[in-house]
Amino acid sequence: MGLEIMDDVRKDFVRNMLSEGDREDGRGFREYREISLKRDIINKAEGSACVKLGDTEVLVGAKLEVGSPFPDSPTEGVLITNAELVPLASPEFESGPPNEKSIQLARVVDRGIRGAGVIDLEKLCIEEGEKVWILFLDIHVLDNNGNLIDAAALGAIAALQNIRVPNERYGLTGDETLQVHDTPVDVTMVEIDGTIVVDPTCNEENAATNRLTVISNADGSLSGLQKTGSNGMKEETIVEMVELGIEKAGEIREKFLKVPS
Repeated sequence: MGLEIMDDVRKDFVRNMLSEGDREDGRGFREYREISLKRDIINKAEGSACVKLGDTEVLVGAKLEVGSPFPDSPTEGVLITNAELVPLASPEFESGPPNEKSIQLARVVDRGIRGAGVIDLEKLCIEEGEKVWILFLDIHVLDNNGNLIDAAALGAIAALQNIRVPNERYGLTGDETLQVHDTPVDVTMVEIDGTIVVDPTCNEENAATNRLTVISNADGSLSGLQKTGSNGMKEETIVEMVELGIEKAGEIREKFLKVPS
């Protein structure tokens, strides 16, 4: 049986399950898979986190280096977000330079961080116009079974929450920790034949007509939306997904990103 036929079979299976009120892994339509998060697992990184979302696993490392600012922002540090989709993580991933999927993943994660003002880039300025901290945020997909965005975004914020600024390495003085000003959480949902499901697996993503990622901040405000899919969406569907995204983000934040008082 050809790959395209198998793909159609999987899509039909997902749609039939949803029409009967079920999902392929037995979850409710608005239920996440089990989430686990571990911090500080890369010794040579300034901050790191590994997130498992069901069978999806993502490793995020944060690294700080001294460099030059951009000419149009001489008083701001630099944030560079990259994503690597290694072939071992999924048969759909290929070796080579970053492709559209990896670029999109990095952009969505980066957008949430910038939109929420998680890091004050001016605090990364060492010497105006001459020397700033460059913050590299590297996303490595270790295993993919759908919803890479939510796993990567959660790992990114967790890694940023415990960054140690390597002042001594560069002969500098100052604060040893990087202050995080917000904790945006990405919640991704797909629409399949008019049914909304949270935290889609690979099969559900492939069967979906639309996908919407809702990025919300600790106060419930939005810092970003990302829609993919060629079909239009009804206004009431978007409103429902946004409200659901904010609700689920609050649950995830309370469990994994709340800073102890």
